Amino acid sequence: MGLFSRDRSPGAKLALAVLIGILLAVPLFSVWLMVYDRQQQSETARAGIAEGWGGPQQMAGPLLVIPYRASVTETVTEGNRPVVRSRQVWQELTLSPELVDLSTEILPERRKRSIYEVVVYEAAVSGKARFAMPADLSRFGVAVTDMALDRAELRFGLTDPRGLFGQPPRVSVGGRSLRLQPGGGTIATGNSGFFSWVDAGALAGAPIVAEFAYTFRGNGWLSLAPQGGDTRWNVRSPWPHPSFKGSFLPVQRSVSDQGFTATYRVGNLALGQSLVSTGAASGPERGPPPPPMRGVEVAPPPGAAGPGYNAQIDLVQPVDLYSRVNRATKYGFLFIGFTFLAFLLFDVIGGVRVSAVEYLLVGVALVLFFVLLLAFAEVIGFAAAYVLASAGIVGLNTAYSAAVLKSWRRAGFIGALLTALYVVLYILLSLEAFSLLIGSLMLFAALAAVMYLTRNLNWGAGQAEAQA
Repeated sequence: MGLFSRDRSPGAKLALAVLIGILLAVPLFSVWLMVYDRQQQSETARAGIAEGWGGPQQMAGPLLVIPYRASVTETVTEGNRPVVRSRQVWQELTLSPELVDLSTEILPERRKRSIYEVVVYEAAVSGKARFAMPADLSRFGVAVTDMALDRAELRFGLTDPRGLFGQPPRVSVGGRSLRLQPGGGTIATGNSGFFSWVDAGALAGAPIVAEFAYTFRGNGWLSLAPQGGDTRWNVRSPWPHPSFKGSFLPVQRSVSDQGFTATYRVGNLALGQSLVSTGAASGPERGPPPPPMRGVEVAPPPGAAGPGYNAQIDLVQPVDLYSRVNRATKYGFLFIGFTFLAFLLFDVIGGVRVSAVEYLLVGVALVLFFVLLLAFAEVIGFAAAYVLASAGIVGLNTAYSAAVLKSWRRAGFIGALLTALYVVLYILLSLEAFSLLIGSLMLFAALAAVMYLTRNLNWGAGQAEAQA
């Protein structure tokens, strides 16, 4: 008794249904690839929308960088004899602020192009930083008399300075406005940002306070690389869907439909770094520096260092339709399996013959659901697309089942089964944490039902003998 003979045994019918289900893996996998391709197109389109606006931004600083003279010794060979020589080079003392108090207001905006949408933002930053000469400066081998305090630099880091817009950044020390220069950021931002030369002579006798304010644009997320002895960062925004990430979380936060507020506080002990560091003179391309002193060489720049810790805030889209469609597609076999199981039971128990072509057409309709879901979701949103696509497929398969099963009552059972499956799938997509539990219980219930309904069925007998 062959697999494709007219009088197949129940076991052969089960094998046929399984075989067709396996064949449907090909279009189901193609749908998954389509979702991935559309997601890549969406990311490309979003990058195009945000182009020129500013990328994801990370702020850092300010840092006070003071050049100082240091003596270095080196051993050279002259006339087959080692000779020790000393020379003076310029090195840099980098001073982190004792206290940094930052306030940031993030104003998000949705920008669209065709069916694609991206969230961009404008951020207004204001704050102040207090610098003080360390009491244990001598431990670093640096004397105040060797410092060129009048040639100090105040550096601010920003990963994508193209985002700076509106009124130029304002920086002042001791009430005196400073003229800013491009480049010369911090290591945490890849040396991107802006800086100013400042006369820090007053630092030898008392702390100095730098006040600053600037606005910039970005998209996706905003982060801060804290570098002070005590960094306080207050953030507020009308965006109701923030995601707090990074190395540090806010000590206080409030999220509502009207937006969010967050307060960070990070100390240098948590950062694992000192407020003072020394090294060879360095600096990215940032315009012509002040002329060096005569008779003093400038040491070569040190190797680049990696970024440190940060506190990050993502402006999350509440619904990522591509990830949800992708997850829904992974449940495709569940739909095919349950529907084929219902047809199989009507065949082997109810005596209604279901051909291989009819299995195939019903399965293709089930796969088509995910294509419709993706197509509609890009235009009208996920929830509305889900209702529309599922209603269409339920109606199509119910009407076709009425012809295949020779009964609207039996077709109504198929329609009710599909409706229940789509409802359960939506719940699974909404409750990601419990999806495995719910799916496992569904499979257990289905297996128990099949075992009960076929407990007296002879799977190896012919059609007439099995129904006898």
